[in-house]
Amino acid sequence: QLQACGGGLAQAGDSLRLSCAASGRIFSSHIMGWFRQAPERERDFVAAIRWGARTTYFADSVKGRFTISRDQNTVYLQMASLKPEDTAVYYCALFRRGDSFYYPRYYDYWGQGTQVTVSS
Repeated sequence: QLQACGGGLAQAGDSLRLSCAASGRIFSSHIMGWFRQAPERERDFVAAIRWGARTTYFADSVKGRFTISRDQNTVYLQMASLKPEDTAVYYCALFRRGDSFYYPRYYDYWGQGTQVTVSS
């Protein structure tokens, strides 16, 4: 089970940190990802971290502004220099195996989503 929190209202240029706590065990081969979905849009990849190696991956749209990290059972998405186009519901998810962790259909477990709204 994944529990996400930390969303809210922000102004352009602000920072927010999202957290996602996992209740089960995460293995070193697993990947924790963050996705976001704006109204009438598909769910898009934002960032991911390979659990064991802590290798990180980012969408081009957030590279240089967002960072992803983790501790024992929680993954964090630190968002800086927020833009109105970052407004979306953000989801964390667990990838165990599959063709690509960039696509939501390969993720096995999902958090409930947390709303991030950025005003200009």
